[in-house]
Amino acid sequence: MRICLLTADPEHPLLAAAAELLAPRHRVESLDPRDDRWACPAEALDATPGDLADVYLLKARTPRALALAAVLEERGAVVINSAAATARCQDRVEMAELARGAGLPFAGTRYVPTLAQLAADGEPSAPLVIKSRHSRRQDLVARVDSAARLHALAADWADEPLVVQEFTANSGWDLKLWVVAGRLFAARRRSELAPEGRGPTLPLPVTDLPAAWTGPALRVGEVFGLEVYGVDILETGGGAPLIVDINAFPGIRGQAGAPNALAELALRAGGRAAGRAPRRKPDPAPVPLARIPAPITNTTPTGAS
Repeated sequence: MRICLLTADPEHPLLAAAAELLAPRHRVESLDPRDDRWACPAEALDATPGDLADVYLLKARTPRALALAAVLEERGAVVINSAAATARCQDRVEMAELARGAGLPFAGTRYVPTLAQLAADGEPSAPLVIKSRHSRRQDLVARVDSAARLHALAADWADEPLVVQEFTANSGWDLKLWVVAGRLFAARRRSELAPEGRGPTLPLPVTDLPAAWTGPALRVGEVFGLEVYGVDILETGGGAPLIVDINAFPGIRGQAGAPNALAELALRAGGRAAGRAPRRKPDPAPVPLARIPAPITNTTPTGAS
């Protein structure tokens, strides 16, 4: 079987470990969507004819990576996660609307075009968490307690589209839940919004978690159409979970069994694809993906992704 990693970092620990498990009996290769030849994926694929891989693992989440994945899917390839499912996790406005519409315990989220507009509202009546609308590396994630803090952030992020969530009092630790084809992994990590800053990630046995926490995390996959994903949860009063973010194909570092689960998923997906009749190759034409966010040039590392 031929498995292709869509990533700029094939040596990422999760991918490298999964590839090592697969390599003895299968062909594992990587494709970097940053390469200029993928600026127009349809034309590039036409110029390099050949059989598609049995399955593609979409670890990259840039607009170019999503566009490439969408064209591969149009040509009959199996992509995990799909381009559309990945894009749903890149726009935090759509993420919140979809999650809350499905009854998931997702934090109340509203869209604000710019920090200047938010600052014009005056002093916040309660602490806020502001995040870049489009999830990406080195995006903006910050706690705001005053208009002065908003104005300070605006110096570097003046035109950044935002989402705003009310700050939820918590222990200062995030619960990180990761899912690979329905298999759960968990850890605790000190929040980047805690006064001490982000701390180490501590593995947590899934058996220690109540069903009230694991149930919503597993349902995220069904609602968003994801097979490999992460869910960030805060514990609120009374022990109820509050989902504050969802990530497509996260790193899942340091989780025993995660590479095995990913390798098994790739083989199952590739096996299903092998039994399907191939699609007719479509006429070369740009394939639109309406929900791919436009590139944002401001990447000042004020917050963490």
